[in-house]
Amino acid sequence: MPSVRDVRTKAGEEPITMLTAYDAPTAKIVDEAGVDVILVGDSVGNATLGYETTLPVTVDDVARHVGAVSRATESALVVADMPFLSYGTDERTSLENAGRMLKEEGAQAVKLESGPHTVDLTETMVQLGIPVMAHLGLTPQHVNRYGGYPRQGTDQEAAEHILELARAHEEAGAFSLVLEHVPSNLAADVTDALDIPTIGIGAGPDCDGQVLVFNDAVGLSEWSPSFAKQFGNVRAEMERAVEGYVSAVEREEFPADEHSHEETDLDSLY
Repeated sequence: MPSVRDVRTKAGEEPITMLTAYDAPTAKIVDEAGVDVILVGDSVGNATLGYETTLPVTVDDVARHVGAVSRATESALVVADMPFLSYGTDERTSLENAGRMLKEEGAQAVKLESGPHTVDLTETMVQLGIPVMAHLGLTPQHVNRYGGYPRQGTDQEAAEHILELARAHEEAGAFSLVLEHVPSNLAADVTDALDIPTIGIGAGPDCDGQVLVFNDAVGLSEWSPSFAKQFGNVRAEMERAVEGYVSAVEREEFPADEHSHEETDLDSLY
């Protein structure tokens, strides 16, 4: 079984790869490709469930997808992304929700969109055996406060605050840190300051690893953020396949003889 220790030992040694996955077929593809970490992100809300933001995603939503991904994964570390208001409201609820992802759904760790309110919670979770991946910079669950998804840490005070929180979460026991949509030089400074690995998304090349949303990486999304790269065009291939199916049925070319079976021993019913 993969462990958070395996990920930690990669810090400064070899790049860490992380992708999201939300279902068993995708998880199997990602796992067999050799990705180190599979994040079952609350981005399932935007990527799969049709929501405009991640805010409507529930604990049950994440649990269902974590279970599907865990059952299909053999080598990668599966991390459950804790959704909006599933943690940080009170300690007992936070621990129960996070513990459910490991105890019932098979994840090996959880990710928390982090801030001053998650330092003590991270320490408690780690002490109880729930490994925590912290997340600083742009935290999409704060979309209503931001008024969108702007780059974070762009002035000296904000940058110092991110570095301070990064150190605090490392001291609290987080095994890694996601840095999202921050200046690359800030990400480099944070990476240098920590012993735990940093995993960047829109944070430049100097993090210990990188993460992308699966839909963006394979070209399934209609739109992708500027910091993402499409490494394929799955959407176009799916469109061609569906159009081919519709055409074949309408032209009565499918099913053909090789797709059907006739039972010769059946008597005619009419």
